[in-house]
Amino acid sequence: MRVAIVEDDLDCRTQLESYIQRYGQEHGLAFDVECFADGGQIVAHDTSRFDIILLDIEMPGLNGMEAAEKLRARDADVVLVFVTNMAQYAIRGYEVGALDFVLKPVNYYTFCVRFERAIHRARQREGGQVLLSLPDAVVRLSTRDIYYVEVQNRQLHYHTVQGEYTLRGTMQQAEQELSRYHFVRCSHWCLVNLRHVTEVRRDTVIVAGQELDISRRNHTAFLTALTNFVGGDA
Repeated sequence: MRVAIVEDDLDCRTQLESYIQRYGQEHGLAFDVECFADGGQIVAHDTSRFDIILLDIEMPGLNGMEAAEKLRARDADVVLVFVTNMAQYAIRGYEVGALDFVLKPVNYYTFCVRFERAIHRARQREGGQVLLSLPDAVVRLSTRDIYYVEVQNRQLHYHTVQGEYTLRGTMQQAEQELSRYHFVRCSHWCLVNLRHVTEVRRDTVIVAGQELDISRRNHTAFLTALTNFVGGDA
């Protein structure tokens, strides 16, 4: 698992890195840790390779909260955890989708509780791969790249980052294969990837710019699944 530490204080940066490696040794896990001295450095970096980012808030130049806003704008999935002595920023932190706060001075055992939660969230949001048997080819897709799947006239239409793929199949088959990756029905005809939901209105959901109906039958279950996914309990 890949972790970034963004902290201007060298001693704190070193301490956090040692905590992560100690946690890894105790739990038989390997971590690739990269350190940054301020928010500007992490924003200028390709952060798509990180699963978890630990962010200080009070830093010169671009502070942690400003950096988090920029990071979240381009990556909806990376797990953000603030490490700070400024608990008053908690509400703003949740606005940028921060999972948690670790208060300074950092105690190892308190850190472990928060870090374990971050690992759990990061694992939940990992995707898998599926094979689509098209009439003239077999396509391998990352589940993260699938926006939603709909069924029409006994054919499945996979709407993806790469475009639309159509093949014969049933919604039951698609749901059985994709439900473990946080795909949930918003209606009898449509299976939605929760990671791509950007807005929910009264009886519709916006996915990759498309407005999809939420049926009365699926309404409660869909909203519950979405709430759990966003909150990290999925």
